[in-house]
Amino acid sequence: MESKQLTAGDLEAYWVETPPTQPWIRVGMDTGGIAAGARRVYKALVEARDQLGLPHDIRQTGSLGLSYADPVVEVGDASGSTVVFGSMDEESARDLVRQYGRDGNLLEDRVIASHDRGRAFDGQPQTAILVKDTGTGKSEDRTAVFQELIREELVVHGLDKRVKVYRAMDMGLYQRGICVQLLPSRVTYADVHGPDIRRIIAESLRGGQVLEDLLETSGELQERIVLRHCGRIDPDELDSYLRAGGYRGLKRALLEMSPEEVIEDMKVSGLRGRGGAGYPTWLKWKLTRDPVSDRKFVICNGDEGDPGAFMDRSVLEGDPHAVLEGLMISAYAIGADTGFFYIRAEYPLAIERVQRAIDQCRAAGLLGPNILGSGFSFDARVRLGAGAFVCGEETALIASIEGRRGSPEPRPPYPSVKGLWDKPTSINNVETLAAVSSILDRGGNWYAGFGTEQSRGTKVFAVTGKIRNPQLVEVPMGISIGAIIEDICGGAVSGSNIKAVQTGGPSGGVIPREKMDVPVTYESLQELGSIMGSGGMLVMDTSDSMVDVAKFYLGFCVDESCGKCAPCRIGGYQMLKILERMHSGNGKPEDLVIIRDICHCMRTASLCGLGQTAPNPVLSTLQYFEQEYLDLVSAPVTGTSRPRRKVTTSLKGF
Repeated sequence: MESKQLTAGDLEAYWVETPPTQPWIRVGMDTGGIAAGARRVYKALVEARDQLGLPHDIRQTGSLGLSYADPVVEVGDASGSTVVFGSMDEESARDLVRQYGRDGNLLEDRVIASHDRGRAFDGQPQTAILVKDTGTGKSEDRTAVFQELIREELVVHGLDKRVKVYRAMDMGLYQRGICVQLLPSRVTYADVHGPDIRRIIAESLRGGQVLEDLLETSGELQERIVLRHCGRIDPDELDSYLRAGGYRGLKRALLEMSPEEVIEDMKVSGLRGRGGAGYPTWLKWKLTRDPVSDRKFVICNGDEGDPGAFMDRSVLEGDPHAVLEGLMISAYAIGADTGFFYIRAEYPLAIERVQRAIDQCRAAGLLGPNILGSGFSFDARVRLGAGAFVCGEETALIASIEGRRGSPEPRPPYPSVKGLWDKPTSINNVETLAAVSSILDRGGNWYAGFGTEQSRGTKVFAVTGKIRNPQLVEVPMGISIGAIIEDICGGAVSGSNIKAVQTGGPSGGVIPREKMDVPVTYESLQELGSIMGSGGMLVMDTSDSMVDVAKFYLGFCVDESCGKCAPCRIGGYQMLKILERMHSGNGKPEDLVIIRDICHCMRTASLCGLGQTAPNPVLSTLQYFEQEYLDLVSAPVTGTSRPRRKVTTSLKGF
């Protein structure tokens, strides 16, 4: 887009919906996709298109969240029909252009069925059938048998030339036997048996009837609000974001609402901080707006440091303008004139795309003086994280931006009163700000319609570990952990049984399998001894030792501790040494009592959240899997706690 000062009228012109006029291809070019070979796939697609002289518009985009299938390619046409292909390589990319782009044929074992399943036919002739055995065992053999049965039935009805049958890579359904999806309608049948094939072809495919007794009625469990543009727009182009409705929330805030009305709309939405603490966003903004000061600041916390977490990275890489828009809205609400993106230095692609978004907005007049003629002036800058996990804590983050050592400070005063350079400062994480732009676009009541009474909206999780389909998911609050693990991600890997799920990263806890029906809310996870955290979700099976899990996360916290306060510096180190001694076979019965005492000391006396929550993995594994600890000591432990005065003695000398 050429550099020009955009007006409100210019933005409205972008928001007029204009369907694509030519076929298009999008390649997921996030860090995960690139690591899996997305750049090579992109190049192969362009070369094959140019060689065949096809009209396809090929562009990069962010992650669709299907991490298990990287590199991911999505193809669409002017009719609105889209198909997603996974686990692509250079050869399959060339095949895609030749077979699908030119001839309309799908790629066997590469198609990911639409999870947004249809409920009726729209009059269009069906041209493809996807088949997949979603059970365990020799599923490929059973899938091949049903493919042949379907092909034979198509011949009987004279449809074999018009309708092709393909083995799907994934159906988004699990343990439902043979599943069949018709395209382009997306009508999906589950638990299909041999005799059902004749009905599907004769009555459904040919007759246009939906077979209610076979119809898969479960809809898409995910609700994409934060991830609404990821995988859909080109993150390097402001035009692409604007055509998707970008900066509509900002325009509404600046030209139609007062700062107090913006805060009230956030209150109605019920949005709480997605960095882990769950503090009401509206209240944080109000507390920062109230103090009288010559300057105020806003900060986007992109210092994502939990092992296995990639939620914030994916949003920054796939939709940087949405986060920038949310930051600008928060600045307007509290009266700030400057904002900072604090992004961990290990995220070079996220840093590059955020900086490009800032530069584009400056050139377009969306950053700088008198934005959209509203009288509101604001600018944003990028600062790189210092590589320390503790810098995710607000006061340590502020110290790092100021050029000081990133270590926490006692609170109060809180950053909302005395923050960056002693000025009132509001700090929100990436996911929170990405939701803000959507809330201001569609209204607080709309957002409050998702989730539960106390935990509104949606939450993004990075699901990894011993799971069939590791991926990035966004679900309404209140969904069960089991639904995320089993229904969205496919359950445990083949031949494995889930033992526990760890949420909240190093600050969280483990949740045993028998508790997986608990709804995902801030309150319910705390009751189980874990936390929501920023959104990491690690699945473990029966081969995993819970003592090893506790030792790993505690070791991480010990390494990342800034060392400023004794409970964290000394207590974490001492507890880690006890766990290591137990693991080597030299544990003692009283070790478990000592561990619990140290945990109590760290939780009550540590200066910041790192030390206060570091005991969570240890305490939760002790709560649900104590026998694994007892197996490492020579005799059963009696009692639950020693006198508190002995804790001080046990810490002497460190």
